Amino acid sequence: MENVSNSSGVPPFCNDSVDFYSLTSGNHTGLNCTLPPSEMYFYVDLYVIFPVIYSVICAVGLTGNTAVIYVILKAPKMKTVTNMFILNLAIADDLFTLVLPISIAEHLLNDWPFGEVLCKVIISIDHYNIFSSIYFLTVMSIDRYLVVLATVRSKRMPYRTYRAAKIISLCVWILVILIVMPFTVFAGVFVNDKRKRCVLMFPPPESSWFKASRIYTLILGFAIPVSTICILYTMMLYKLRNMRLNSNAKALDKAKKKVTIMVFIVLAVCLFCWTPFHLSTIVALTTDLRTTPLLIRISYFIVSLSYANSCLNPFLYAFLDDSFRKAFKKMLECRPA
Repeated sequence: MENVSNSSGVPPFCNDSVDFYSLTSGNHTGLNCTLPPSEMYFYVDLYVIFPVIYSVICAVGLTGNTAVIYVILKAPKMKTVTNMFILNLAIADDLFTLVLPISIAEHLLNDWPFGEVLCKVIISIDHYNIFSSIYFLTVMSIDRYLVVLATVRSKRMPYRTYRAAKIISLCVWILVILIVMPFTVFAGVFVNDKRKRCVLMFPPPESSWFKASRIYTLILGFAIPVSTICILYTMMLYKLRNMRLNSNAKALDKAKKKVTIMVFIVLAVCLFCWTPFHLSTIVALTTDLRTTPLLIRISYFIVSLSYANSCLNPFLYAFLDDSFRKAFKKMLECRPA
């Protein structure tokens, strides 16, 4: 029997076993708690409430991110460097919410009827969701730091162009694809008791590979980018503080300050949604918790919170950016024929 894992990345808290039915069918980002089949039907919230939550996230996220993509592509004034990164962030979120119904269907069907190719696609996109958001936010943070630095020094940035932002965005996508490639390779359909599951199938020793995949995701998907972002914003705040103290320094203009604040809030919301997910990985690596219904519910909540990040960003743009708000309003206006 091949060793398998019903997780495609960083499972919160719980380990998997091929001898039990996994409650996490349809959730490939890493939630991995199991209960015997005789007990699974008693937990209505796990089989009804959470699919409903996922469906709401899917509907809201797909609508909001599609609106962001439409606005940036259609409105000439929206074609800025920051908005290019926001566009790619919205595309990544849209891609994830677009395939979320397939994961919901697997959860409700208690089976994977979609074949191995689609299994690899779904697990890959789940991981794009983990890595792409934080990497684009890292790039946005670097961009904000360079803007603040140039403003403090009263220098222009001729290299900061819309075309350069396109090239950088493409490089980020290529980097994320390379990072996710190992998960794509190991993804496959495993049959157990006539029930098919879309899982990661690691070679022996499975437990070592499984822990390695958690550490890999934790380091590349959280530790490195978040450390980079924290250092950048610490340096940025230091520069701004010195700028206020220096009477000869040129202050940030209102527009630049608003964009910086927006990027910071979007980043803060992303960390709020994803930090519990990655912290649960540390718990899983350092402790051996017994699977209980409460632990399973907590794990589902953590994954739901990480999923929710894919639908929150459009609302942040609408509330924090005047140009986005005006463009959204114009898009929704009903014009006479």
